[in-house]
Amino acid sequence: MQATVKAGTRPPWVGFAAAVWVGIAAGNSYCFPLYSDSLKTVLGFSQQQLTVLGVANDFGENTGILPGIACNYFPPWAVLLVGVFSAFFGYGVIWLAITQTVHNLPYWVLWIALVLAANSSAWLGTAVLVTNLRNFPLSRGTVAGLLKGYIALSAAVFTEVCTMLLNGSSTQLVLVFTLGIPIICLALMYYVRPCTPASEPDPSENVHFMFTQACSLILAIFLLTTTILKNSLNLNKTISYTFIAIVVVLLLSPLAIPIKMTLFPATKKSIRPVDSSDSLDMKTEPLLTVSSSNTNLSSFRENEYGSDVNLLLAVGEGAVKIKKRRPRRGEDFSFREAIMKADFWLLWTTYFLGIGSGVTVLNNLAQIASSLGFDDTTTLMSLFSFCNFLGRLGGGAVSEYFVRSHTIPRTFWTMVTQIIMVLTYLLYASALKGTLYAATALLGTCYGVQIAIMVSTSSELFGLKNFGLFFNFMQLGNPLGALLFSGMLAGYIYDTEGAKQGGSMCLGPTCFRLTFFVLACVCGLGTILSLILTLRIRPVYQMLYAGGSFRLPQASSH
Repeated sequence: MQATVKAGTRPPWVGFAAAVWVGIAAGNSYCFPLYSDSLKTVLGFSQQQLTVLGVANDFGENTGILPGIACNYFPPWAVLLVGVFSAFFGYGVIWLAITQTVHNLPYWVLWIALVLAANSSAWLGTAVLVTNLRNFPLSRGTVAGLLKGYIALSAAVFTEVCTMLLNGSSTQLVLVFTLGIPIICLALMYYVRPCTPASEPDPSENVHFMFTQACSLILAIFLLTTTILKNSLNLNKTISYTFIAIVVVLLLSPLAIPIKMTLFPATKKSIRPVDSSDSLDMKTEPLLTVSSSNTNLSSFRENEYGSDVNLLLAVGEGAVKIKKRRPRRGEDFSFREAIMKADFWLLWTTYFLGIGSGVTVLNNLAQIASSLGFDDTTTLMSLFSFCNFLGRLGGGAVSEYFVRSHTIPRTFWTMVTQIIMVLTYLLYASALKGTLYAATALLGTCYGVQIAIMVSTSSELFGLKNFGLFFNFMQLGNPLGALLFSGMLAGYIYDTEGAKQGGSMCLGPTCFRLTFFVLACVCGLGTILSLILTLRIRPVYQMLYAGGSFRLPQASSH
């Protein structure tokens, strides 16, 4: 089923503005730490049981193979509609469990409900990301960084809503997910649509993206500042409501671009009039006479037709066999063709090692903080969300600059961030006073950079035709990493240390120290693989970005 393609310059920006709000809704899975403590205390789960629920959250968030396939056959609104139902039913069951409206729900039912709820992120995020990368194919790094950045900011937005409007009630927050996400997506799904992409760079497009980046950065700083203020000061309801109103205005800011285009349309370049002398020259010295051009054209057509007929006859007789050319990197790959490439698996493995280790810390952030004597989980979550956003936004923009100016592959920045992550995990393991916030900020930034890099790189190496399938397959590294490093490693070590202390709670740096040492070794391996991948694909980027701008490959005939 093919979606209607709408031409024009304003529709892509209207769809991009709608994608910002859908992206905020798509980041609901990042908010698991905001209600995980309620699941543990109300339902009496152990840390390992809670960690396995965190794995369910990551599994649902990153299992996007079906959304990736659906984007090739159904319009964006249909993909969004699946995400709406997934959020409503998944979070609805979790709300029933936390509020004890339904007693004694089996553990496996909660696990499946959490997978379903978090899987809404995959459907919503895939729809907006694939649609907008196809609408802006010449600015893939910037678009991926922005949209993934807004998805990362969603945790800070929902933290703001939780602290300012809901008085920190995790029960009411889950109710907001149950009802609010469907309302937002149903209201905006019409505007997320494929549009005719530009075939050559547009200078005004860069200005519009810079405006959006500036607004998103202001929003991120505002969210972090107000969250800290709320936790430090006793703000009244009027100030809290004012803060929420400002957040809404900043989220609406991308709409200023299509409004400006409507009120102040760009003037088209006027054609220079031809003077009399030029007209005389054109008449007296024609480049081709009518008779010669017609004769040449007809003979060309006859030769072309004759050669095609001879080729078809030869193929039919078996004298000639036509070999199907395999796509080159940068062209559109099928999924089967892509998985035969070493670059595909190198990209997947580096993402698995970096993001899989990072999500382990994210899922256990509340317990890491409490084991070290910190109770302010919301500030830590806002800090991680803010830096995650900076990493995604900066990863897209910085890699875009260097790939255009020096043809440096984007995966170079994956290597750099994984080196920083090794140092960050060692900083966590040291448990030195005052290092928790610094380590969380560094981890959030590196986490965001690697997500933005993976999205852009997979589209550049393997094309946009099956991009939704490719990047969602890459994201399977997230839940697999969470299962191995969080469910099997971190949760087990935490419970073992807690048992040594004679209780279910674990206190002190030993609760996660061994986990951090293992994660540091994991990212060390990821650094080596990132370097190998960067050296392998450097010639590809020299070809794709020759002349300082992206050269959109022609569709290959395969």
